[in-house]
Parts: sequence; C-alpha cells; structure tokens
Amino acid sequence: MRAVPIFVIFALLLSSCSRIPQPASYAFSEQQKMQVAHHWDVLAADVANQINNQLIISDYVDRAVYVKTTCGTDAVPCERGQTTQFNEGFRDLLITRLVNYGVPTSSDKKMTDIEVDYKVQVIYHASNRYTMAPGTLTALTAVISVFRNAPSTLQAMALATGIDLMNATSPTNGHYEVIITTSMVTEEKYLFRTSDIYYINDPDFWHYQNAPTGKTIQMVSTVQ
Repeated sequence: MRAVPIFVIFALLLSSCSRIPQPASYAFSEQQKMQVAHHWDVLAADVANQINNQLIISDYVDRAVYVKTTCGTDAVPCERGQTTQFNEGFRDLLITRLVNYGVPTSSDKKMTDIEVDYKVQVIYHASNRYTMAPGTLTALTAVISVFRNAPSTLQAMALATGIDLMNATSPTNGHYEVIITTSMVTEEKYLFRTSDIYYINDPDFWHYQNAPTGKTIQMVSTVQ
C-alpha cells in the first residue's frame, strides 16, 4: 500500500474547512480635506448652486427658502458653546451665496418657506490609515532594480531613496472625517438632499462637534 504524501493530507484538511472572503481594499480614489474657512465657502457656493438649480427645475423660483438656525437668531448670535464654529459659519456663508444667486431667502421662518437644513456628523477612526498612490510600488521596485548590481554604497542610497519616495506618497490621513448633509424640505417631503464627505485635521475636530455637556452631580448630605 502506497503512503499518501503529507501535502495531500494537508490539502484535504484545508479544503474541508470553511473559508470566508478575503478583505479587499477599494480602488484608489481621492477625497478632499477641509482645512480653512475658505473651504466652507466653496462648499456653501456649491450647495447654493444646487439649491438654485433644484428650485428652477421644481418651478419654485418664487418660493422663499429659510436656512434653519442651529441656535438663536440672526439678531441674537449664538452664545459661546451653543453651537459649533462650522454650524454658525456655514449658515452665514450659505445665506450669502443664496442671496448672490438671487434666491429669495427669509430672515425669519414663514409657513410658506422651503426649509434648508444641514447636519454634520464627525467620524473618528481609531486605526492609522495610509494612502499609497498608484505606481508607488512600481517606482520603488524600479529604483532598487536599477542598482541591483551596483556597489553596496549605491544600493544603500537607492534603498533610502525608495523609502523616502514611499513615505512621501503614503501620508497618514489622520483619524477624523466629517459627513455634511444638506436638505431642502417642503410639505414634509425632501425636495433636495446632498451629502459631502471630507477629511479634516485631527486638532480641528472641535470646529464641527459640540463640546460634551458636563454632568450634574447631586450632593446628598449624610449628616443627621
């Protein structure tokens, strides 16, 4: 009786085990990073343009819109800590852009107004995430291959160049992203809705997220 090779037995054992799909990354793409107030204005201009186009398409060119406040009113600014810097700044910028487009924009909410609302969701990723542009590994391999028969000093220089190239093209993306969703609602129905996703710098997350409110602790006296 012939002995069964060990690799055949190993293969049979592997084939009898259930396997799950292998994780695969998405194809390389780009995502913008929001870093300065000018970027808020760029978003406001884009959203205002989309709102204006939707009003024209829906034949609501004569209907006024009202950009919902996140606190207070135009006459009474938000108190410190009542809202985020982004919420307050983006509303002002959006109103300015709507007025520039000639969209009727109310300063106070009326029953006939079409309400524009926006929501900001801050996303935190605990893990470090890196970006490697297409062609990086190919370029790195090329750098090393050219010097494969060179003296050890030149090989070390090629390796250092390759590492610098990889580090330059593989930055850490930070831990925070934001999802900014703007909606236009009339008669309890969505007339328009758009969502935008951006990277943000880690130290700037507080621009988009309210500080947590402190808990009230009730003190109970035990003295009789």
